[in-house]
Amino acid sequence: MMLLVPCDPLRPRRPDEHFASEVQAAREAGLTVAVVDHDALARGDDVGRAVASVPSGGTAIYRGWMLGSERYARFTQMLAERGVTARTTGEQYRRAHELPSWYPVLAAVTPRSTWTTTADRADFDKARLALGAGRVVLRDYVKSMKHYWDEATFIPDIADEDAAWKVASRLRQLRDDDFVGGFVLREFESFTSAEVRTWWVDGRCVLIGPHPDTPYDKPPGDVDLHWLTPLIGALGLPFVTADLALRADGVWRVVEVGDGQVSDRPISIDPAMFIAAMVGAVRAG
Repeated sequence: MMLLVPCDPLRPRRPDEHFASEVQAAREAGLTVAVVDHDALARGDDVGRAVASVPSGGTAIYRGWMLGSERYARFTQMLAERGVTARTTGEQYRRAHELPSWYPVLAAVTPRSTWTTTADRADFDKARLALGAGRVVLRDYVKSMKHYWDEATFIPDIADEDAAWKVASRLRQLRDDDFVGGFVLREFESFTSAEVRTWWVDGRCVLIGPHPDTPYDKPPGDVDLHWLTPLIGALGLPFVTADLALRADGVWRVVEVGDGQVSDRPISIDPAMFIAAMVGAVRAG
Protein backbone atom coordinates (compact mmCIF):
# COMPACT_ATOMS: atom_id res chain seq x y z
CA MET A 1 0.00 0.00 0.00
CA MET A 2 1.16 3.50 -0.86
CA LEU A 3 0.36 6.91 0.59
CA LEU A 4 0.38 9.77 -1.89
CA VAL A 5 0.74 13.33 -0.57
CA PRO A 6 1.24 16.73 -2.19
CA CYS A 7 4.78 17.90 -2.65
CA ASP A 8 6.16 21.10 -1.20
CA PRO A 9 5.71 23.71 -3.98
CA LEU A 10 9.19 25.12 -3.31
CA ARG A 11 10.89 21.74 -2.73
CA PRO A 12 9.04 19.37 -5.04
CA ARG A 13 10.85 16.24 -3.89
CA ARG A 14 9.62 16.72 -0.33
CA PRO A 15 6.11 16.33 1.11
CA ASP A 16 4.10 19.45 1.83
CA GLU A 17 4.81 20.49 5.41
CA HIS A 18 1.09 20.26 6.29
CA PHE A 19 1.22 16.49 5.80
CA ALA A 20 4.75 15.88 7.13
CA SER A 21 3.63 14.31 10.41
CA GLU A 22 1.32 11.88 8.63
CA VAL A 23 4.11 11.01 6.21
CA GLN A 24 6.44 10.16 9.10
CA ALA A 25 3.73 8.06 10.77
CA ALA A 26 2.99 6.27 7.50
CA ARG A 27 6.64 5.41 6.93
CA GLU A 28 6.92 4.13 10.50
CA ALA A 29 3.87 1.96 9.81
CA GLY A 30 5.63 0.42 6.82
CA LEU A 31 3.89 2.30 4.01
CA THR A 32 5.61 3.54 0.89
CA VAL A 33 5.15 7.30 0.54
CA ALA A 34 5.34 9.23 -2.72
CA VAL A 35 4.68 12.84 -3.58
CA VAL A 36 2.48 14.25 -6.33
CA ASP A 37 2.26 17.77 -7.72
CA HIS A 38 -1.08 19.02 -6.43
CA ASP A 39 -0.93 22.27 -8.40
CA ALA A 40 -0.51 20.37 -11.66
CA LEU A 41 -3.35 18.02 -10.68
CA ALA A 42 -5.62 20.96 -9.86
CA ARG A 43 -4.84 22.68 -13.16
CA GLY A 44 -5.22 19.44 -15.11
CA ASP A 45 -2.60 20.55 -17.61
CA ASP A 46 0.21 18.08 -16.94
CA VAL A 47 -1.15 15.23 -14.84
CA GLY A 48 1.46 12.82 -16.18
CA ARG A 49 4.23 14.98 -14.76
CA ALA A 50 2.27 15.37 -11.54
CA VAL A 51 2.51 11.62 -10.83
CA ALA A 52 5.93 11.02 -12.36
CA SER A 53 7.57 10.19 -9.02
CA VAL A 54 4.92 7.60 -8.03
CA PRO A 55 6.36 4.05 -8.13
CA SER A 56 4.54 1.65 -10.40
CA GLY A 57 2.25 -1.07 -9.04
CA GLY A 58 0.25 -1.43 -5.86
CA THR A 59 -2.70 0.37 -4.29
CA ALA A 60 -2.63 4.03 -3.33
CA ILE A 61 -4.45 6.21 -0.83
CA TYR A 62 -4.26 9.96 -1.36
CA ARG A 63 -3.94 12.35 1.58
CA GLY A 64 -3.90 15.85 0.29
CA TRP A 65 -5.60 19.04 -0.67
CA MET A 66 -9.05 19.04 -2.19
CA LEU A 67 -9.39 18.32 -5.91
CA GLY A 68 -12.41 18.78 -8.15
CA SER A 69 -14.13 15.53 -9.06
CA GLU A 70 -13.05 15.68 -12.69
CA ARG A 71 -9.46 16.39 -11.71
CA TYR A 72 -9.45 13.53 -9.23
CA ALA A 73 -10.83 11.14 -11.87
CA ARG A 74 -8.04 12.18 -14.24
CA PHE A 75 -5.55 11.64 -11.42
CA THR A 76 -6.73 8.04 -10.95
CA GLN A 77 -6.51 7.43 -14.69
CA MET A 78 -2.89 8.52 -14.76
CA LEU A 79 -2.13 6.34 -11.74
CA ALA A 80 -3.71 3.38 -13.56
CA GLU A 81 -1.37 3.99 -16.49
CA ARG A 82 1.48 3.48 -14.02
CA GLY A 83 -0.09 0.25 -12.78
CA VAL A 84 -1.29 1.87 -9.55
CA THR A 85 -4.85 1.30 -8.32
CA ALA A 86 -6.44 4.18 -6.46
CA ARG A 87 -8.35 2.76 -3.53
CA THR A 88 -11.03 5.41 -4.10
CA THR A 89 -12.22 5.57 -7.70
CA GLY A 90 -13.22 8.76 -9.44
CA GLU A 91 -16.90 7.88 -9.19
CA GLN A 92 -16.57 7.06 -5.48
CA TYR A 93 -14.77 10.34 -4.85
CA ARG A 94 -17.61 12.31 -6.43
CA ARG A 95 -20.21 10.45 -4.35
CA ALA A 96 -18.44 11.44 -1.14
CA HIS A 97 -17.31 14.87 -2.26
CA GLU A 98 -20.50 16.42 -3.70
CA LEU A 99 -23.64 16.82 -1.60
CA PRO A 100 -26.20 15.88 -4.28
CA SER A 101 -24.50 12.49 -4.56
CA TRP A 102 -24.61 11.53 -0.87
CA TYR A 103 -27.72 13.39 0.23
CA PRO A 104 -30.37 10.88 -0.99
CA VAL A 105 -28.91 8.16 1.25
CA LEU A 106 -28.65 10.43 4.30
CA ALA A 107 -31.70 12.64 3.77
CA ALA A 108 -33.40 11.45 6.97
CA VAL A 109 -30.46 12.43 9.20
CA THR A 110 -29.28 15.72 7.67
CA PRO A 111 -30.95 19.11 7.12
CA ARG A 112 -33.53 19.14 4.33
CA SER A 113 -31.87 20.35 1.13
CA THR A 114 -32.51 21.36 -2.44
CA TRP A 115 -30.00 22.37 -5.10
CA THR A 116 -29.55 23.81 -8.54
CA THR A 117 -27.54 22.57 -11.49
CA THR A 118 -26.45 26.06 -12.55
CA ALA A 119 -25.69 29.41 -10.95
CA ASP A 120 -28.59 31.12 -12.74
CA ARG A 121 -31.18 33.07 -10.77
CA ALA A 122 -34.11 31.26 -12.39
CA ASP A 123 -32.67 27.92 -11.27
CA PHE A 124 -32.00 29.34 -7.81
CA ASP A 125 -35.58 30.59 -7.50
CA LYS A 126 -36.95 27.14 -8.36
CA ALA A 127 -34.85 25.57 -5.63
CA ARG A 128 -35.80 28.34 -3.23
CA LEU A 129 -39.52 27.81 -3.81
CA ALA A 130 -39.12 24.05 -3.47
CA LEU A 131 -37.64 24.50 -0.02
CA GLY A 132 -40.40 26.87 1.05
CA ALA A 133 -40.10 29.42 3.86
CA GLY A 134 -37.75 29.81 6.79
CA ARG A 135 -34.04 30.15 7.48
CA VAL A 136 -31.54 28.59 5.09
CA VAL A 137 -27.81 27.88 4.94
CA LEU A 138 -26.33 28.27 1.45
CA ARG A 139 -23.30 26.55 -0.13
CA ASP A 140 -22.24 24.98 -3.40
CA TYR A 141 -21.91 21.22 -4.00
CA VAL A 142 -18.74 20.92 -1.89
CA LYS A 143 -18.23 23.97 0.31
CA SER A 144 -19.85 26.89 2.08
CA MET A 145 -18.36 30.27 2.89
CA LYS A 146 -19.27 30.05 6.57
CA HIS A 147 -16.61 32.59 7.53
CA TYR A 148 -18.75 35.07 5.57
CA TRP A 149 -21.87 33.97 7.42
CA ASP A 150 -24.14 36.99 7.09
CA GLU A 151 -23.19 37.99 3.59
CA ALA A 152 -22.63 34.69 1.77
CA THR A 153 -24.07 31.81 3.82
CA PHE A 154 -27.10 32.55 6.01
CA ILE A 155 -30.46 33.53 4.54
CA PRO A 156 -32.89 34.64 7.31
CA ASP A 157 -35.97 34.07 5.16
CA ILE A 158 -35.83 32.17 1.90
CA ALA A 159 -39.15 33.73 0.88
CA ASP A 160 -37.42 37.13 0.56
CA GLU A 161 -36.29 36.55 -3.00
CA ASP A 162 -34.09 39.63 -3.47
CA ALA A 163 -32.31 39.23 -0.14
CA ALA A 164 -31.81 35.52 -0.84
CA TRP A 165 -30.35 36.19 -4.27
CA LYS A 166 -28.00 38.81 -2.80
CA VAL A 167 -26.52 36.14 -0.52
CA ALA A 168 -26.31 33.66 -3.40
CA SER A 169 -24.57 36.19 -5.62
CA ARG A 170 -22.02 36.93 -2.93
CA LEU A 171 -21.33 33.22 -2.42
CA ARG A 172 -20.80 32.81 -6.16
CA GLN A 173 -18.45 35.79 -6.20
CA LEU A 174 -16.38 34.55 -3.28
CA ARG A 175 -16.11 30.98 -4.56
CA ASP A 176 -15.15 32.31 -8.01
CA ASP A 177 -13.43 29.58 -10.07
CA ASP A 178 -13.79 27.13 -7.18
CA PHE A 179 -17.60 27.20 -7.37
CA VAL A 180 -18.77 23.60 -7.94
CA GLY A 181 -22.02 22.45 -9.53
CA GLY A 182 -24.68 24.83 -8.32
CA PHE A 183 -26.26 26.30 -5.22
CA VAL A 184 -27.26 24.03 -2.35
CA LEU A 185 -29.97 25.37 -0.02
CA ARG A 186 -30.12 23.65 3.38
CA GLU A 187 -32.79 24.18 5.97
CA PHE A 188 -31.32 25.89 9.02
CA GLU A 189 -31.13 23.77 12.16
CA SER A 190 -29.98 25.03 15.56
CA PHE A 191 -27.01 23.06 16.93
CA THR A 192 -25.79 23.13 20.52
CA SER A 193 -22.45 21.36 20.18
CA ALA A 194 -19.22 21.75 18.31
CA GLU A 195 -18.99 19.50 15.27
CA VAL A 196 -17.60 15.99 15.66
CA ARG A 197 -15.64 14.46 12.78
CA THR A 198 -16.07 10.71 12.33
CA TRP A 199 -13.84 8.68 10.02
CA TRP A 200 -15.12 5.57 8.20
CA VAL A 201 -13.32 2.82 6.27
CA ASP A 202 -15.51 0.43 4.27
CA GLY A 203 -18.59 1.45 6.24
CA ARG A 204 -17.00 1.02 9.68
CA CYS A 205 -16.19 3.93 11.98
CA VAL A 206 -12.48 3.81 12.82
CA LEU A 207 -12.00 7.14 14.58
CA ILE A 208 -14.07 9.81 16.33
CA GLY A 209 -12.57 13.22 17.03
CA PRO A 210 -13.16 16.96 16.96
CA HIS A 211 -13.65 19.00 13.83
CA PRO A 212 -10.49 20.74 12.56
CA ASP A 213 -12.11 24.14 13.21
CA THR A 214 -12.44 23.30 16.92
CA PRO A 215 -9.58 20.84 17.45
CA TYR A 216 -9.57 20.96 21.25
CA ASP A 217 -13.31 20.50 21.78
CA LYS A 218 -13.38 16.84 22.72
CA PRO A 219 -16.43 14.89 21.51
CA PRO A 220 -18.69 13.54 24.24
CA GLY A 221 -17.83 10.02 25.27
CA ASP A 222 -21.29 8.69 24.50
CA VAL A 223 -21.56 9.32 20.75
CA ASP A 224 -23.71 6.38 19.64
CA LEU A 225 -23.40 5.74 15.90
CA HIS A 226 -25.78 2.77 15.57
CA TRP A 227 -28.22 4.98 13.63
CA LEU A 228 -25.53 6.16 11.21
CA THR A 229 -23.57 2.96 10.57
CA PRO A 230 -26.04 1.35 8.13
CA LEU A 231 -26.41 4.62 6.23
CA ILE A 232 -22.67 5.12 5.78
CA GLY A 233 -22.47 1.46 4.76
CA ALA A 234 -25.18 2.07 2.17
CA LEU A 235 -23.00 4.71 0.51
CA GLY A 236 -20.60 1.92 -0.45
CA LEU A 237 -17.53 4.13 -0.17
CA PRO A 238 -14.05 3.07 0.97
CA PHE A 239 -12.93 6.09 2.99
CA VAL A 240 -15.20 8.94 4.09
CA THR A 241 -15.77 11.40 6.90
CA ALA A 242 -19.09 12.41 8.39
CA ASP A 243 -19.29 15.57 10.50
CA LEU A 244 -21.97 15.51 13.19
CA ALA A 245 -23.53 18.07 15.51
CA LEU A 246 -26.07 17.85 18.30
CA ARG A 247 -29.32 19.60 17.45
CA ALA A 248 -31.17 21.65 20.07
CA ASP A 249 -33.63 18.80 20.62
CA GLY A 250 -30.82 16.41 21.55
CA VAL A 251 -30.66 14.57 18.20
CA TRP A 252 -27.36 14.01 16.40
CA ARG A 253 -27.42 15.24 12.80
CA VAL A 254 -25.07 14.87 9.84
CA VAL A 255 -23.73 18.28 8.87
CA GLU A 256 -21.35 17.19 6.13
CA VAL A 257 -19.92 14.15 4.37
CA GLY A 258 -16.55 14.19 2.64
CA ASP A 259 -13.99 11.98 0.99
CA GLY A 260 -11.57 10.95 3.73
CA GLN A 261 -8.55 11.53 1.52
CA VAL A 262 -9.14 15.30 1.43
CA SER A 263 -10.70 15.75 4.89
CA ASP A 264 -8.34 17.55 7.23
CA ARG A 265 -7.11 15.90 10.40
CA PRO A 266 -7.47 18.12 13.48
CA ILE A 267 -4.10 18.88 15.01
CA SER A 268 -5.23 17.39 18.32
CA ILE A 269 -5.40 13.87 16.81
CA ASP A 270 -2.04 12.14 16.91
CA PRO A 271 -0.92 11.39 13.34
CA ALA A 272 0.34 7.93 14.28
CA MET A 273 -3.05 7.07 15.75
CA PHE A 274 -4.74 8.42 12.65
CA ILE A 275 -2.57 6.43 10.23
CA ALA A 276 -2.89 3.31 12.37
CA ALA A 277 -6.69 3.59 12.38
CA MET A 278 -6.89 4.19 8.65
CA VAL A 279 -4.35 1.60 7.54
CA GLY A 280 -5.32 -1.00 10.11
CA ALA A 281 -8.92 -0.89 8.94
CA VAL A 282 -7.88 -1.10 5.30
CA ARG A 283 -5.65 -4.11 5.92
CA ALA A 284 -8.30 -5.79 8.04
CA GLY A 285 -10.78 -5.31 5.21
